Amino acid sequence: MRHGDKQNNLGRKKAHRDALLSNLTCQLIQYKRIVTTLAKAKALRVYAEPLITKAKENTTHQRRVVFSYLQDKEAIKELFGTVSEKVAGRPGGYTRIIKLGTRPGDNAELGLIELVDFNEIYGKGRQEKKEGAKRTRRAGGSRKKTEAEASPASGEQNAATVEATATTTPDEASEQKPS
Repeated sequence: MRHGDKQNNLGRKKAHRDALLSNLTCQLIQYKRIVTTLAKAKALRVYAEPLITKAKENTTHQRRVVFSYLQDKEAIKELFGTVSEKVAGRPGGYTRIIKLGTRPGDNAELGLIELVDFNEIYGKGRQEKKEGAKRTRRAGGSRKKTEAEASPASGEQNAATVEATATTTPDEASEQKPS
């Protein structure tokens, strides 16, 4: 029975599985996104995200801990340099998995796993949304503030328009009476 066994063995022994996940993590750090099978991507997320969290604290101890998992100096430099700067403000959820369909040869489900902060397409929309007004529990609370701020300016413009039409209307009326 497999009660409580949450480890996805990926059809490999422990040493082979650790080597696979280490290599996939190094490639993910180097290229910021990789295409692999969906099962490997899900296992990689569990393996890589704690290492990225450790990289947020750039100490010798944390570097040695991460190096014990990855054994790749270039990946360590990239992780503690570029990647840790980008994910510094993020409390977790550093990776995203996108399903890509099946592979033609063996019908395996493919997935693209990527580092969230390095995707420029998705990142732009989220930042614009964050800059919006603060949400309130009242219906239209933020909308009322923006309308109140805009109404004096629009009121002045409306008053100027009314004055302009008022001055032209009598002139037009006087021109029309003599005719």
